[in-house]
Amino acid sequence: MEERIITSQECISDGLDVLCKLEPRFCHAIEIIDEIPLRRASGGFDRLLSTIVSQQLSVAAADAIWKKMKLARLNKIQKIKEASDQELREVGLSKQKIKYVRSLANAKINYNSLKTMPTSEVISELTKVSGIGNWTAEIYAMFSLGRANVFAPGDLALQEATRLLFDLADRPSEKKLRILAKDWSPWQAVAARLLWSYYNHQKKREGIR
Repeated sequence: MEERIITSQECISDGLDVLCKLEPRFCHAIEIIDEIPLRRASGGFDRLLSTIVSQQLSVAAADAIWKKMKLARLNKIQKIKEASDQELREVGLSKQKIKYVRSLANAKINYNSLKTMPTSEVISELTKVSGIGNWTAEIYAMFSLGRANVFAPGDLALQEATRLLFDLADRPSEKKLRILAKDWSPWQAVAARLLWSYYNHQKKREGIR
C-alpha cells in the first residue's frame, strides 16, 4: 500500500479533520492555534546534518550553531571531511556531535532511494549511521520525505505538549507516547505538528526547528 505524503496545507487540514473526530482534545488545541505550519523541508545531506545538530538542543542553540556552520561552509560533505576537530568545535559542536557529523559525512546514504522506501525501512536505513537515532530518522521522514503516518515520541516538546493537552501528571515516556500516537493513524505526523504548535502556544517558544 502506497504511503500518504503531506505536500500542502490542504493535507494538514484533512489530517486535522480526522484527528478532531478521533480525539476531542485535539479540537480544543485547533481552536486556540492560529495555524499549523506545513514544515516541509528539502531532503539530502544538508537537512539530515541540520537535524543531527538539533539533537538535544534548544531551537535557539541549534539555530546559532547551524548559522555558524553554514557561514563556514561546514554543511558540505567535503568541507566536513577536510575540517579539523578544532574548526568544528569553533562553530559550537560538542565532541560527540563532531563524531556524528563525521560519521554522516562518511556514510553512503542514497538519499533518492529513501523517497520510495517504506517509512519503516527509511528509519532502519538511517539508524545504521552512528549518531542517527529514531528521533533524527523520524524527523527526516516527517519533514523531508513528507510521511504522514510517522511520529517522534522521543521528542521532549511532543511529550510536554501531550502532558499539557491531555492533563497528565507527568510527561509520557517515549514508549508510552509511541503507543498513544498509534491511535492517531493515519495522520500521526499532523498530530505531531499540532502538538508542536500547541507547545509553542503554551510555552511561548518553539519546540522544533
